[in-house]
Amino acid sequence: MTRAVEFTIEPAEAGARLDAVLAARLSLSRAAARRLLEGGAVRVDGRRTRERAKGRPVEVGSKVEITSFTPPGDERPLADPALPLRVLAEGPGWLALDKPAGVPVHPLAPDETGTLLNALIARRPEVAGVGEGGLRSGVVHRLDVDTSGVLVFATDEPTWQRLRDAFSSHRVTKRYRALVRGAPPETGRAELWLTVGAHRPARVRIVASAEPGARRARLAWRTLERFAAAALVEVELETGFLHQVRVSFAHLGHPVLGDLAYGGEPAPGEPAVTRQMLHAAQLAVDEIDASSPDPADFAACLVALRGGAAPGSPAPAGGARVSPAPAGVASGSAAPPGSTSGSADGPA
Repeated sequence: MTRAVEFTIEPAEAGARLDAVLAARLSLSRAAARRLLEGGAVRVDGRRTRERAKGRPVEVGSKVEITSFTPPGDERPLADPALPLRVLAEGPGWLALDKPAGVPVHPLAPDETGTLLNALIARRPEVAGVGEGGLRSGVVHRLDVDTSGVLVFATDEPTWQRLRDAFSSHRVTKRYRALVRGAPPETGRAELWLTVGAHRPARVRIVASAEPGARRARLAWRTLERFAAAALVEVELETGFLHQVRVSFAHLGHPVLGDLAYGGEPAPGEPAVTRQMLHAAQLAVDEIDASSPDPADFAACLVALRGGAAPGSPAPAGGARVSPAPAGVASGSAAPPGSTSGSADGPA
């Protein structure tokens, strides 16, 4: 339900950015707070405030008015029945969907369409209000816009809570297939401390463990196939963090093909791709076990790489372990000398 909201800036908020105060007071993302400013819905001391004032420090005692505000949980995504939807598996209270690359998981604004949630709510309207509700109704976890593969939605509240608990306690098996540059070791593990370094667009960086807000991210991989200057790897996540696979392999010196954010421009001779070659191939938790086949662009890239492969090229001996980077090492940079050991990391 849309309503007017007003509040007075408290001493503890003095000097904070206007968009940050709006986000905290209204339980919004920073992006949603900026959209309120863009729409002219915010007044400070009686004066309409636009998006360009988002970073303006607020003063104690200032009166903030939002003339038209819909709480996030009350928003309802628009149905988009024309958008294709492929169901990989389903059961009581859940669906496992095949997310195409380029399709966002959920809308960021009430009038946005073209997302997986828009397509789902057209077929399963009972998803509305589940979990976080609003524009994130039923969303259990997320994939990057340009990552394809298995994505699970909940269609009722008990199932959403159960699955969220499973993700929080790391009981979910998540396997990805990735095409990466160079020749990674046969097997290995990466353990890095990550933090979100920027928004719009999101960027993740590697930090020292002592930095506030950093989270430890762990994954393991095995190399499935080698080509002349690239490899196909299977990655199993032990934790979940934004851009974790992409940042970890860029740090290793083997960025995901097509990942301009962390891997830079394509190397000479790499197949021409329009997105990162990363695919969420399998997800298993409790009664759910869903798999997604390689999408067409991923399969085409594999064909192109096989045409230039070096048949029978041996894998480097042993495995590898990646240790946390020193403070200040940015994501997307190759691993500094000595950060990857050659110690074996095979099965116990």
